[in-house]
This record gives sequence, structure tokens and C-alpha cells, in this order.
Amino acid sequence: MIKFISKSVFILSSLFITSLYSNSFSTAVNYGTSEINPPAIKTGADNYEKYLPLLKDKKIGIVTNQTGILSNKTHLVDFLLEKKIAIQTIFAPEHGFRGTADAGEHVVDGKDPKTGLSIISLYGDNKKPKPTQLNGIDIMIFDLQDVGARFYTYISSLHYVMEACAENNVPLIILDRPNPNGSIVDGPLLEKEFTSFVGMHPIPLLHGMTIGEYGQMINGKKWLKDGVQCKLTVIPCSNYKRTMEYSLLVKPSPNLPNDQSINLYASLCLFEGTNVSMGRGTEKQFQIYGSPYLTKTNFSFTPKPNFGAKEPLYNGKECFGEDLTSYPKLKQLELKWLLKAYQNTSDKSKFFNSFFTKLAGTKKLQQQIESGVSEKEIRTSWKKDLEAFQIMRKPYLLY
Repeated sequence: MIKFISKSVFILSSLFITSLYSNSFSTAVNYGTSEINPPAIKTGADNYEKYLPLLKDKKIGIVTNQTGILSNKTHLVDFLLEKKIAIQTIFAPEHGFRGTADAGEHVVDGKDPKTGLSIISLYGDNKKPKPTQLNGIDIMIFDLQDVGARFYTYISSLHYVMEACAENNVPLIILDRPNPNGSIVDGPLLEKEFTSFVGMHPIPLLHGMTIGEYGQMINGKKWLKDGVQCKLTVIPCSNYKRTMEYSLLVKPSPNLPNDQSINLYASLCLFEGTNVSMGRGTEKQFQIYGSPYLTKTNFSFTPKPNFGAKEPLYNGKECFGEDLTSYPKLKQLELKWLLKAYQNTSDKSKFFNSFFTKLAGTKKLQQQIESGVSEKEIRTSWKKDLEAFQIMRKPYLLY
């Protein structure tokens, strides 16, 4: 399990903040070097001397949620208001501005009780800001913590925000954040016919890029509608390289409560396309999996409604499976639990549902599993596409 960043690191960060600002675009420090006290990673939001001058006397729209915070846990919206930046509107992704809505739950527009600012939901029927919603906005800011998985919808929201900004001539600033799974590039590439909000671009299931790098790739590959390009500025992280471990300050969404769940997320989220629960309705979301239809084991759990899962799969029913809360950190997309569950389910014809293909981005993975293809052979089938993707993304990498 990834170790959570200690309080001492934050103290160290504050002590060195002046010197760090003077060198905010320096090469990321390798924690494997002999340096005893390397500078703390700084997110784009913390590199505020780089973007505040761009916002002066401008009217601002901001796409963010509970993850849009500085290292001292001040929310970006509150910080900008303190700096007299004229925020007009908050745009909120899946799970809402405060990050409390269930996955897939409809989020309504409203007002932020603390600031009184209008909140427009970018989830549901209004995934792309409308021209009227951008009226009077001079610059858009995008600050969301991604987790590096193709089906995590914050990068889909990024696509639509970039598209709206390009079409309405509104510049966009992305405040970059580390990818907690940044060293992993793995899984099948999305095939165009399976494009959806949980997979919009021809990339592998784990892409290994930060959200700023990803925005640059969307622009560079002209993936926006009609090939339009957004006037994009990325404020990079400092003292960071993608091989570093990175622990989030807050949950990026209700069912990713800790570093272990974030690391296991991409591998276990494929179960969303099956009749297997990955722990929604428990305190170990995306750290366990099980089903009433799997072989009985010594480990079981019974989902019940809770924060982030008002109506969990198998509510009140005992599920048998595995507890992965202490499993060593993954360095690849792990298929063995999916393969094992399919082999042990009581009725294989009811194992997969139609959502699996959207998550996988291809029909081939389900076909391979049903045909008994080995994990090694499945991985080999990805190799050529993954090599091509690694080459394709190179011009857009920052770290």
C-alpha cells in the first residue's frame, strides 16, 4: 500500500516554500537519490505565482471539486476569492462540487452555500458547457485530481470543457496534479466504436499521464469535435516525476477512500461490467470483491447503503470473494481476479453485462476470457498497441 504523506513533509514544504517558488519549473527530484530531504511535490495549484498574474482583472470560470485544494488544504475557490479573483461560475464534474454524489447519480445545478457562487453540473445531460454558460467568462480554470484510468470520467469532462472553450474562444488553464498511477501504462486500447463517457479516446485503460499532459494530447491529436483546438496553458507540478509515489490529500470520489483503492481501482473497476461487487456499500470500496454466485471462501462481506452507495449491488446479501486491502502495490493492470471470478462463478452466462465492453473499450477482452485465453496471451495481444501509444504520447509529456 502507498504510504500516506506524513505531516513532516507538509511542514518541510512550508519551510522551503520561498525557495521552491523561485525554481518552480525545476527537474523533478528522484526520491531514490542520496538527497536526504528532497523538495516536496508541488501541484499546479500550489504554483500560484505562475497563474495569478494571468487572472488579474479577468472574469473566471472554474471546473473543480473537493480535490481542487492547495497543500495547506485551502480550497482553490476560497484561495482565489481571497486574492480578489473574480470567479463567475463553478462547473462541477461527476460526484458534484463537494464530491458527495454516488457514481452515476444525477447532480443538479445550484449555489455553493459558503461562497454563494453558482454551480453548474457537467454530469448528466449537460456534459459540455453551453455558450450561454460561458458568457462573460474571460478564462476557464480546470483543477481536478485524476487517477490515471481511462474510465475515470474527469478526463472526459476535460474533453468537453476544452471543446466548449475552443468553440467559444475562451482560454483554458489546467492546474496540473500528479497521477497516483503515473508509472503504469497497460490494458487494451479503446476502439472507436465503443466510445462513451467512460472512454472517449484511443488510449489504454491505464495511460500513465497527468491530466495536464492528457489535455495537451487531446489538443495535439485534434480529438475535439471538428478538429478544433483549445487555447491551452498547463501550469505544471514541481519536483515531480511520474515514477514517484503520490498520496492524495482528499478522496477523489466517494468510493476511492485511500491509496490502496486508487491503486486497485482500474483492475477492480472491470467488475462493474459483471455480476461481481467490488465493495460498494462497505468500508473497503475497491479493495475487495465478491458475489453470492462465487465459490464460498473464508472471506465474505454484506453490502449495505452507505456514503457513496445508496443502493449498492447485493444490498443485504452475503458475497464471497477476496480481501485485497493488504495486497502489494500493483505495477500493472491486474487481470487474475477477473479471470478467477469468471472461472468460479456458478453461471458463466450471467457473469458479464453490456457495460463490460464500454469499460474494456473492446469486445475482444470478454471474448478472450470466455474462450479460456491465458492471461499471458491476453497481455501479448496488447503489446503492439501499447508500444505505439507510448510513442504517440511522447510529445505531450511534461515529466
